[in-house]
Amino acid sequence: MEYFAFQWHITEACDQRCKHCYIYALGSHAKFREMAVEDMVKVIGNCRTFCKKAGRMPYFYLTGGDPILHPQFWTLAKLLRERDLPFAILGNPFHLSDEVCERLAACGCRKYQLSLDGLRDTHDRIRRPGSYDETLAAIPPLKRAGISVAVMATVSKWNVAEIPSLVDVAVEHEADVFAFARYCPSRADRDTTCSPQEYRDMMEQCWEKFQKYEAEGCKTSFNLKDHLWTLFQYEEGLFDLRDYPEDDMIYGGCNCGNCHMTILSDGAVYACRRMESRVGNVLADDLYDLFTGEAYEAYRRYDKFEKCVKCELRRFCRGCPAVAAGYHGDMYAADPQCWKEV
Repeated sequence: MEYFAFQWHITEACDQRCKHCYIYALGSHAKFREMAVEDMVKVIGNCRTFCKKAGRMPYFYLTGGDPILHPQFWTLAKLLRERDLPFAILGNPFHLSDEVCERLAACGCRKYQLSLDGLRDTHDRIRRPGSYDETLAAIPPLKRAGISVAVMATVSKWNVAEIPSLVDVAVEHEADVFAFARYCPSRADRDTTCSPQEYRDMMEQCWEKFQKYEAEGCKTSFNLKDHLWTLFQYEEGLFDLRDYPEDDMIYGGCNCGNCHMTILSDGAVYACRRMESRVGNVLADDLYDLFTGEAYEAYRRYDKFEKCVKCELRRFCRGCPAVAAGYHGDMYAADPQCWKEV
């Protein structure tokens, strides 16, 4: 049975103020709310009921803010362990001693995602002074506890030139996974985005490193998270449309509206946390009704993507609707980093 992912923001408390943080950028949820334990119990129950109806298994990605800063974090971890529910954490590195990591593993934490947003000076300027070294120092205790470590970068003009070097850093420090996604701008700060050619050039440099390390038997895996990797591979002759039937089935691309949902600390349900996409509330609404309803359907209208609908890769790519929404004010507009002419 396949998993259904719930990105669950249990708190907005955080000991960083990252320049690209969408929580504080959106403004609507920057009030440092945290979910009460009784509501957490209800969320778990509602998510399990949804998955039973949908024929899926729940998988929770606990985040915030930094989820460990929630005063009842360990209560939640115990609740998940008692119900045999797997979870991962998207968090900060500042509280990860050997003891904490072992406790996380005992509660069923399978993966911990850390962020690196450039080399030391750039990362510390974007996040907070000293956090680059603290992030790398958190990898060994997580791995000693048997928790998989993912290193994630958020790409913008501030750091695009350093992303290929981060591949080397992730491999050197034996991260299990390396990936990157793009900064979602607002219309007021669109100048922070890369040009399409800058972004493609960076991807090409990373691809060369991925191939080199894989040929050497490197244990780090490289997650092609950005859907523009499909376009890149298509142009490189590594993705063949002939491997798929000529139909209207959606085979890939953004999963917004398909196999995940975001739950905020006040219970709000979003189709995607990287853009304003509220569809309901987990504490008041039936999740299955939400997911199959009209509000969620808006994120599955693949015929409305104004550039992608003209492209032979529409069923496989569609770029990032959240980046398009931030840049243009319209999720159906062209992805600003897509370099393909159609």
